[in-house]
Amino acid sequence: MNIQIFGTKKSFDSKKAERYFKERGIKYQFIDMKEKGMSKGELQSVCQAVGGLESLVDKECKDKDALALIKYIAEEDRMEKILENQKVIKLPVVRNGKQATVGYVPDIWKNWK
Repeated sequence: MNIQIFGTKKSFDSKKAERYFKERGIKYQFIDMKEKGMSKGELQSVCQAVGGLESLVDKECKDKDALALIKYIAEEDRMEKILENQKVIKLPVVRNGKQATVGYVPDIWKNWK
């Protein structure tokens, strides 16, 4: 397995995801979204795995302006806008190769090989 956890140090669910893999002795790489966001390729890969950009956007995001802009912007421009405003992405995003999840979902992780 090649686990990547995209999250923030203050995100409760990101910490829980880290603990999940640590307790099972599974190596992972933590990427702090405040320091280094996702690349365009990573974002596209996650979008394909989770069923599109809608699944990635956190409806409870504190940045309501960015959220409204992403909601009403043309479909083809959304990816770029999310890359610019990565704080609208629901955390944690956990990747395992081509597989990915958004949020804390250990029920899916336990089936990963």
